[in-house]
Amino acid sequence: MTIKQLERSIRAIPNFPKQGILFRDITTLLRDKKTYHCAINLLAKPYKSKKIDVVVAVESRGFIFGAALAYKLGCGFVMVRKKGKLPYKTYSVTYELEYGADTLEIHRDAFGKGARVLIVDDLLATGGTIKAVSDLVEQMSAKIIGVCFLIELTALSGRKKLKGLPVFSLIKY
Repeated sequence: MTIKQLERSIRAIPNFPKQGILFRDITTLLRDKKTYHCAINLLAKPYKSKKIDVVVAVESRGFIFGAALAYKLGCGFVMVRKKGKLPYKTYSVTYELEYGADTLEIHRDAFGKGARVLIVDDLLATGGTIKAVSDLVEQMSAKIIGVCFLIELTALSGRKKLKGLPVFSLIKY
């Protein structure tokens, strides 16, 4: 299966969630075992030899890819969640959104200093969320080996916020 075939498996929904937005619906990719397996295999490929200790994924669609990648890479899985959703002591970061601000948290004992981390999410848009996650990971003195996405919306220039981080995206629109 090719990346073009994966790209075609993603449904485009115009004017969702509001007028002028073209939403990329990944449920059509996920429901088919061949496309989902292929996506996970292709996302894992660049990191097979990188000795990743943990995959860090962002709530909630990032979990769909992050957990599967952690399994595929034979490493641990760590969740980054919205404020108040994790039960133990956390580090947090607040970041600006298009309309307001949001706070993300990670458990303080999620991994040790020097851990080799792969950050995963489903989609790179403006880069604000992943920049916040990378700040959390760096605050914990870990090494970011890579940042990967199923989809990158290139017109939104999210890579600019992730300057200096090794970014990989499978599908680019």
